[in-house]
Amino acid sequence: MVRIGLTGGIASGKTLVADELGRLGARVIDADVLARQVVEPGSVGLQEIITRFGGDVLRSDGSLDRARLGEIVFGDREAREDLNAIIHPRVRAEARRLEELAQDDDVVVHVIPLLVETGQHDDFDAVMVVDVPVALQIERLTRRNDLTLEQARTRVAAQASRSQRVAAATWVVDNSGDPEGTRAMLRELWNGPIAAM
Repeated sequence: MVRIGLTGGIASGKTLVADELGRLGARVIDADVLARQVVEPGSVGLQEIITRFGGDVLRSDGSLDRARLGEIVFGDREAREDLNAIIHPRVRAEARRLEELAQDDDVVVHVIPLLVETGQHDDFDAVMVVDVPVALQIERLTRRNDLTLEQARTRVAAQASRSQRVAAATWVVDNSGDPEGTRAMLRELWNGPIAAM
């Protein structure tokens, strides 16, 4: 089994890369998807979030208001650490469970936005970093998430820097251009260095 950690800054295009790797044959385990699952209504994770942050982080249907919670934690390091302490252990446990279902010859890609920040980059056979300039991250965030420039800058600043992520990379995937160019780069990696592992 080949285990690859896939990371990148917010709005760098990790989903595009993960989707293409999945199409090429990788078994993709996405921490963002798992993070939503472990805080579904009725879960212990959601109850712990309510206990820590209050009922204002819920929508009227009882689900987590991720945008509201984001407003709180991206501007407050202690709050962000508290949230991570609730979510990360549950996500890691579920990721381990899913990996155990993989076959010996599978390529398992773990999509972990905070791979470098949480010190997990040494836990994988290789690390793939999706990279774009900070200005492009901010532009995408303001458009995609309807954030102000200040909100977008705060979210980018809350993560590891580009240089920190690149320093941990086995491969850097430049996703600042045409998506087809990114897909072509991934096909080359898949058929070359990844196939050779």
